[in-house]
Amino acid sequence: MRQCEVLVIGGGPAGLSAAIEAAKAGAQVVVVETNREVGGQLVKQTHKFFGSSRHRAGTRGIDIAKILRKQCEDLHVELKVNSLVMGIYADNVVAIDEKKSLTEHNIERIQAKKIVISTGASENSIRFPGWTLPGVMGAGAIQTMCNYHRVIPGRKLLMIGSGSVGLIVCYQLMQAGAEIVGIVEALPHINGYAVHASKLTREGIPIYTGYTIKEARGKERVEQAVIAKVNPDWSTVPGSEIVLDTDIVAVGAGLKPLIGMAHMSGCEFVYDKALGGWAPCHNKNMESTHKGIYVAGDTTGLEEASTAIEEGTISGIAIAESLGYIPKDKAKTLKDEGWERLAGLRSGFKGEDRVKAKMKQLNRYDEVMKGGK
Repeated sequence: MRQCEVLVIGGGPAGLSAAIEAAKAGAQVVVVETNREVGGQLVKQTHKFFGSSRHRAGTRGIDIAKILRKQCEDLHVELKVNSLVMGIYADNVVAIDEKKSLTEHNIERIQAKKIVISTGASENSIRFPGWTLPGVMGAGAIQTMCNYHRVIPGRKLLMIGSGSVGLIVCYQLMQAGAEIVGIVEALPHINGYAVHASKLTREGIPIYTGYTIKEARGKERVEQAVIAKVNPDWSTVPGSEIVLDTDIVAVGAGLKPLIGMAHMSGCEFVYDKALGGWAPCHNKNMESTHKGIYVAGDTTGLEEASTAIEEGTISGIAIAESLGYIPKDKAKTLKDEGWERLAGLRSGFKGEDRVKAKMKQLNRYDEVMKGGK
């Protein structure tokens, strides 16, 4: 069985940032990524980031992924792609299925001194008549097909949900040549960033606020969708139905943290809507209630790539400190700077809810570690 100092589960922005900071200090790091490329959501984000220069404003997500990968390679971080973590077991032993081909697998066990769980998030689904028809899929899945695999799954798209992911996917599909027949939002207002919605409204894309999908129709795949106005009790208004011709119904109903590995490790969780549901609690080192296991990125609650990078950076610094590679005083300064940057990132859109949710995680960690139930 192999030994390593740091094993990172998930090669997205959080995991790569943790790996970079730990390796920069001198630690031996292995990153395990289930896809054929590291970068997580960044590899399909063709839009430019906005914000501060510190967080690479004006740079496309796909280019940020390349930068992070190059930094890992220069620091001799081992990147195990096409590899699935099967589980975390006693004494920080991680079982990994390295997929050599469609039929050939190599099962390996690695024992790590420290583990970072940065597995990201998964899409929520909604059920309605016709939701199992081919052509009904998650907004993130469509983005993956279009931007990563270069395949447009259809030509006429209806988006359910006006969160930032849904808005961005609509714009990217429109750039790829698809027609956006409409965006449906059950709330009385757009739920994502106005800057993304404005780009679509300028192109004449209709946004149906106060509406929901009632039915998807079709024989072998989606051919039409029926939407209707929503009452305050979330029932639909009779007679308000609108029938739209479409061959893709994209469901942008939000995300939830992927917590399977953290749950298997016995980490303590908290629930908060602002986090996207259940998420592992942690301290200011991003260490979970399971000593030696750290969490970062969307695994700890849904935010954005810039936030994931900062959380990964903090966890990497904390790990390097715990392994003796960074002096305590220097590590404290670096971690404090990271938390200041996180505070700035969380001061914007829906920031107050996120700050409260994050405080709940920190407080619950303290309760558990002091012996609270």
